Amino acid sequence: MNGFEEVHNFLTSWYGIVLAAIVAYNVFDYVRVKVVMKKLNCVGPTVESDGFFGFRVIFTLLKHKREGTLVDFRKDMELDTLRFRVAGTPMVITRNPENIKAILATQFNDFVLGGRHDHLGPLLGDGIFTLDGSGWKHSRAMLRPQFAREQVAHVKSLEPHIQLLAKHIRKFQGEPFDIQKLFFRLTMDSATEFLFGESVDSLHDETIGFSKSAIDFDGKNEFAEAFNTSQIYLSIRALAQQVYFLINNKEFRDANAKVHKFADYYVQKALSFSTEELDKYSQDGYIFLYELAKQTRDPKVLRDQLLNILLAGRDTTAGLLSFTFFELARNPDIWSKLKEEIYNRFGSGDDSNLEDITFESLKKCEYLKALLNEALRMYPSVPQNFRVAQKDTTLPTGGGPNRDLPVFIRKGQTVAYMVYALQRDQRYYGKDSEVFRPERWFEPETRKLGWAFLPFNGGPRICLGQQFALTEASYVIARLAQLFPNLASFDDEYPPRKASHLTMCHQNGVVISMT
Repeated sequence: MNGFEEVHNFLTSWYGIVLAAIVAYNVFDYVRVKVVMKKLNCVGPTVESDGFFGFRVIFTLLKHKREGTLVDFRKDMELDTLRFRVAGTPMVITRNPENIKAILATQFNDFVLGGRHDHLGPLLGDGIFTLDGSGWKHSRAMLRPQFAREQVAHVKSLEPHIQLLAKHIRKFQGEPFDIQKLFFRLTMDSATEFLFGESVDSLHDETIGFSKSAIDFDGKNEFAEAFNTSQIYLSIRALAQQVYFLINNKEFRDANAKVHKFADYYVQKALSFSTEELDKYSQDGYIFLYELAKQTRDPKVLRDQLLNILLAGRDTTAGLLSFTFFELARNPDIWSKLKEEIYNRFGSGDDSNLEDITFESLKKCEYLKALLNEALRMYPSVPQNFRVAQKDTTLPTGGGPNRDLPVFIRKGQTVAYMVYALQRDQRYYGKDSEVFRPERWFEPETRKLGWAFLPFNGGPRICLGQQFALTEASYVIARLAQLFPNLASFDDEYPPRKASHLTMCHQNGVVISMT
């Protein structure tokens, strides 16, 4: 036997061994799953064709993402719960409220964030939105006191930002403009002031008479753009699932570095103060970072938590405000009802009673609350989310011929829950579920929604900052109604195209006029 034959026989024998091992593993796994399913009294999820190992799905999702229809893609699916593959990763998607309740609450310990730390880690590090287990518990315990009522209630700190926003609106002199761009700058300014003690002053520009102030350190003016760039890449990494590591180009890395440089500047500034000095500097107003610095002196912990909260607080509120004004401009009757409530309580124009606009008084504005609920229903800030099973488990319903049997979820499987689709489902919101109608929130049926309304998630991971976001949005809406009674829409396309990154906003902006 010559050398070639020996090599050939060796390789052939190993091919046979490998093939036999693969077959044996699959047979064993099939039998194991059947045994577990019988033990758990459940069935497998309905499987949807997904092309070659789910790589076709990746291109389909990217196409819808590019066209601004990603969140609508799964809204009209025939089944509430089904399985398909994304880039080789088996994924179950569901819009059933009982299944979502199980994932987020009643079976909370069965599910973890899975690959989110890998997907988002380059920007967010080890923070409340990327950690599981003890790390998450520690983060939440550290952050919860920072969202106590005393901090949330300070609405007056928003007024200087409102005045700058009003200057930008007035410069258009009744001509159409994109208010979404201004809302993202507004919330960036208010969020950085709340978190770092200083605003990035993105609303300060030459168009309203400001010269760019001398920056305190290199990178301040680059921060907002870099933060936006990083988020776009993070959303693509999350969409790519197991092949997320391919999304790691120089633009992404440079943007992350700029964001970290900005945050590190303020973290080092806070760490240079003693606890007594932190108390002294906080007397003029609450500063999130300074309160955290009293609990830990670890610069990475401080930076990571700050960026996690900034990501959650800035974009979600900007998106909520943008979608709200998009609908208000299209619905003059709703705008009139809102103005009537605001004017009766707080006055209008030169007769506005700013001292009367407080955390408590805003919560008593029932139509304003209904308006925000409806905006959050039709345009949830996080339209879809996911968890990964950390053990073999089940979802309560969706399997079998009648779709009412428990569904098997194997360890390591990704489960996506579709909040956007759920909150437009006619079974819970009636035949007019696609209609923007705040009045539905005064009807008895909405009190029975339970887990069919999830704008701020649910269970142990429910959003810590929901009152903060609602208070800020309420104040901005009330003040703009006082200052600009005339509102008109210049958006012809409906429904709007929606950009779905980590959060959702209008893909093409919100073009309106205000006087």
